[in-house]
Amino acid sequence: MSKTVIMGVIGADVHAVGNRILEYAFSEAGFKVINLGVMVAQEEYIKAAIEADADAILVSSLYGHGELDCQGFKEKCIEAGLGDLPLYIGGNLVVGKQDFEDVKQKFIDLGFDRVYPPGTLPATSIEDLKKDLEA
Repeated sequence: MSKTVIMGVIGADVHAVGNRILEYAFSEAGFKVINLGVMVAQEEYIKAAIEADADAILVSSLYGHGELDCQGFKEKCIEAGLGDLPLYIGGNLVVGKQDFEDVKQKFIDLGFDRVYPPGTLPATSIEDLKKDLEA
């Protein structure tokens, strides 16, 4: 049985190309993908995850405001009963050049399980998700 993932681009971000590439890559890897598209609110991810009985939420952000857009997301997932759902994020998550380890820690502190820098190949997150879902 294939695992279901919810994906989309959070906040006011309209970067659609990478999102479509991820949709294709995860689908080809055997996942059932529900792609919410761009400009997705936190509540939309949560609603879709509940409706689909999803196995993970994958968030993309490329316009540098990911930290702002993701404030309180994990808490909303917990309130909705999705606290154990893997929560991944990747992209250009902050404005300006910052050390990725610092960026990664910010998003781990926000409740994300995995954080990926710009340019990460889809195969990396696919392999991580397969491992995390087997654990």
